Parts: sequence; structure tokens; C-alpha cells
Amino acid sequence: MIKADLVRAVKDVVDLPQNKAAEVVETIFDTLKEALLRGERIELRGFGVFLVKERKRGVGRNPRTGQPVPIPPGKTVRFKPGKALRELG
Repeated sequence: MIKADLVRAVKDVVDLPQNKAAEVVETIFDTLKEALLRGERIELRGFGVFLVKERKRGVGRNPRTGQPVPIPPGKTVRFKPGKALRELG
């Protein structure tokens, strides 16, 4: 599924014009992105939780040369599926 599929689903369910449905989907995504950038936890009941986790600094290896490569610390987004979603699969 891609963003266009979500826009089409919103358009069909809510009976909105295509451009308004696209605006709704884009607003939802923008709001989620902004919350993640602030480090907030996003919980969507029945679907799952998005978390921002700290990634430790470390040392990896270049697979071609075997040379050590430093891995800088950073942040990453993790998804934990909710109970209802886990039971589907």
C-alpha cells in the first residue's frame, strides 16, 4: 500500500474530493513526523506504537575490507505492533 491508496480509501469512506482527501492524509503524516522529531511516543490503539529510541555509538566493519568503521550515536524510530494487529498475523 502506498500513500495514494490511503488517499483513495479516505476519499471513498468520507466522500471527499481527491484533493481534500490528499490534504487530510498529508496533514496526518506531517503531524506524526513533527511528533517524532520532538521525540514523542505515538500510540494508535489497535494498531501500534511508534517510539524514538537512542542508538548507541559503536564500531562496525566494512564488509569488503574488514576495516573498522565508527558508527555515530543517533536516533531511530521503532514500531511495536498493538495486540489487535499481532493477532491478525
